[in-house]
Amino acid sequence: MHTRRLSEIGIGIALAAVLSLLRVKLPHLLYGGSISLHMLPILLVAIRHGPRAGVVAGAAYGTVNFLLTPYFVHPIQLVLDYPAAFASLGVVALLAGPTSKRGRLALGIVLACSLRLVAHVVSGFVYFGDLAPAGTPAWSYSLAYNSSYLIPEAILTLLVGLPLVQRLHREPGSHRRSH
Repeated sequence: MHTRRLSEIGIGIALAAVLSLLRVKLPHLLYGGSISLHMLPILLVAIRHGPRAGVVAGAAYGTVNFLLTPYFVHPIQLVLDYPAAFASLGVVALLAGPTSKRGRLALGIVLACSLRLVAHVVSGFVYFGDLAPAGTPAWSYSLAYNSSYLIPEAILTLLVGLPLVQRLHREPGSHRRSH
């Protein structure tokens, strides 16, 4: 990787970590989950430098996020909830680059956030299904629980991210082609 790209990945990871500390904790989420803009720097890295850089930045940030707030019950759950979940944000670059139209950017962000949700739902089903209220299927509980913070976080990311990306395409150094 070029020095500039590597520098931007490092800055993106650091900014995501700082933004993760500036979060809104939701009182109904007894077992974790909050809303912040921490996905945005990883999405921007992917949009600027492509899916590979986005996946690398996401996995690295997921690891940093775990180190900042370590919680796990099983090694596979750790991988699903941290590196895998955030690595999935890199797929935004499969649909969107810095010069993409607003709708395509929004679709890419929604897809990336949806894949992150899938990782958390699978983890929740397998490792936290026993926390579901009696009579509630573990899949439903995990989907409802994780959606209750990820959907608002995705909406916030879209509202802040779309104008930023449109400004980003005017900046030098982005070498993603238009979609």
